[in-house]
Amino acid sequence: MTNTKTFIPIPENSDFTIHNLPYGIFSDKRKPRIGVAIGEQILDLAAVARLGHFDKIVKDRKIFQQATLNDFIALGKVKTNAVRAQIIKLLTSPRSPMKNNKRVLVAQANAKMHLPVRVGDYTDFYSSIEHATNVGKMFRDPANALLPNWRHIPVGYHGRASSIVVSGTPLHRPKGQVLPKGAKNPVFQPSARVDFELEMGFIIGKENSLGNPVSTKKAEDHIFGMVIFNDWSARDIQKWEYVPLGPFLGKSFGSSISPWVVPIEALDPFRKRGPKQDPKVLPYLKYSGKQNYDIQLEVGITPKKGKETIVCRSNFKFMYWNMLQQLAHHTVNGCNLRVGDILASGTISGKEESSYGSMLELSWAGSKKIKLSDGSDRVFIKDHDTVTMRAFAENKEIRVGFGEVTGTILPAKK
Repeated sequence: MTNTKTFIPIPENSDFTIHNLPYGIFSDKRKPRIGVAIGEQILDLAAVARLGHFDKIVKDRKIFQQATLNDFIALGKVKTNAVRAQIIKLLTSPRSPMKNNKRVLVAQANAKMHLPVRVGDYTDFYSSIEHATNVGKMFRDPANALLPNWRHIPVGYHGRASSIVVSGTPLHRPKGQVLPKGAKNPVFQPSARVDFELEMGFIIGKENSLGNPVSTKKAEDHIFGMVIFNDWSARDIQKWEYVPLGPFLGKSFGSSISPWVVPIEALDPFRKRGPKQDPKVLPYLKYSGKQNYDIQLEVGITPKKGKETIVCRSNFKFMYWNMLQQLAHHTVNGCNLRVGDILASGTISGKEESSYGSMLELSWAGSKKIKLSDGSDRVFIKDHDTVTMRAFAENKEIRVGFGEVTGTILPAKK
């Protein structure tokens, strides 16, 4: 798909079309700053701001020189949307001053990407009914896979923000207590069941003060944009520790996010109606309109010195609980969210086995082997495996993509 509306060359099937314009933090020979992805280039917003092109919108040019997006996001949607409109104008106008100004463009191949936001808090939900049902069948009662509360509330837990890393950051295999099969007492060892979880995350763009809930009607005003989110898990550590208080060391060793934040407005053409919720939700969780998004997802595993094998293809439209409901539930007790906080969807699985969003499901708790293209097989992630997740939304006219998030599991530290 070639975009002809901008003078920037856009490769066919590029994630970064003029319809997207995701924000990120990049550096080259100079310090980290805000940029926007367009084709294979990065539009340097700090350089554009120095030329005065945002002066009517943002008085402080230094905001575009920041090493995180937080201050820019905190300007509010009126201003950030105005900046986006100005960028579109600068990249599409036949008389644009950007046309012959190479100083405002940096090749993505020559840039280093950084964590896009300063994450104060992170919450992980459990909002795919297919994933929750699969887990329930494996570890509880196949006839009653879902816990009694699951269809009534968007179940979630508070994760560890400090170990969220940007795509490309390797993680060491975690250690912890596990209970071997048939044993009465746990042992301390490296996890033998490291897993990925295919998720999407959304970034809070507007704060609510302590004690003031956000309704589903106003929730979208508090969502700035989205990223791909790999919530790494150590299933054997998690299984031993999660009762009675839930995930802890099995989750907190790391989560990986894609470097580009896609504005929620760019996803408007891909809205879909979510699945019917039965029983009816309580009034504070009711919503109207199309609040799910048709975002195609895939996961690949690449062994050391090997080729990638795609092991999962799924879609964000499958989610039972949508982002508006997640945000409304998170704040209904008065919890205050801050700019830069991340709320993740939980593992995204579909009805087909090929759409299961974790190795736990794909291997059915280790009982099935997943064949890779090099002839090897996997039930969970091995040392030096690289997991790559991709996400994009596409129709006949436009494509809006997230790029990818990659992470490599290194051996446990001695």
